Amino acid sequence: MTTRSTSPDQPLLSVALSDAPTRQARNSAALWTATGRCRGHEVIRRRGFVAVDGDVRAGLRILIQEPDLDPGELAELHELVRRAAGPANAEDPFSSTDLSHLGMRSWQMPVMLRQPGPVAEPELDVIRVRRPEDLQAAERIAIEGFELTGFTPYRPGELFPTTLIEQPGVDVFVALHDGEPAGVGVSVEDDGIGSHYWVGTSPAFRSRGVGRAVMLGSLAHLTHLPVTLTASKLGRPLYESLGYTVAASSTWWASQ
Repeated sequence: MTTRSTSPDQPLLSVALSDAPTRQARNSAALWTATGRCRGHEVIRRRGFVAVDGDVRAGLRILIQEPDLDPGELAELHELVRRAAGPANAEDPFSSTDLSHLGMRSWQMPVMLRQPGPVAEPELDVIRVRRPEDLQAAERIAIEGFELTGFTPYRPGELFPTTLIEQPGVDVFVALHDGEPAGVGVSVEDDGIGSHYWVGTSPAFRSRGVGRAVMLGSLAHLTHLPVTLTASKLGRPLYESLGYTVAASSTWWASQ
């Protein structure tokens, strides 16, 4: 199997494990800001958080940006959650902000970091999405794979707006199994770091190497950068096999 190497004219960067939560926080905010703007939703920026206030199906997304929110910021979060049109979800890669008083449940997932380096060629075809029909295929896989019942019945462009792939640094990938769309992954390059989101497999194609393929395909253009992600329990072994190391524990919150 051949490998894809870093470009000789691109300097290799590195990030300390202790910096990974901050870098993940900033990158996640970049993705959700781009998504929110493509959807026409309000983006609220404060020192300690970024929030994207959406409609009844998309809901409210909160991205904690600092480990020390002040009382005013906490009060504003409380009001945003109280008046959210749909479900409220929050990511706190620092695990330092308690939102339980807002009636939200929580769970933890590791923030992981991969330093720059070459990656293997995927064993399946992986395409970078450029056509609306491929974006819709990616969207359907994400909705099905992540069991996003709030986005059913399906409405094209609601999860992945058509203009999302036109946003700087945002790329959507689809892995093909015998020519059929089988896996999805989104990568975001921002401020000298890459991150992965929405890495999922259609239930019909699980345990066939699709997740590994889409990860390798989406890593190919990021080999000169440190890359972060937040891992599910099922995804963590795959990410560790690709060189990712646990850096911190992220707390995720969701309205009941």
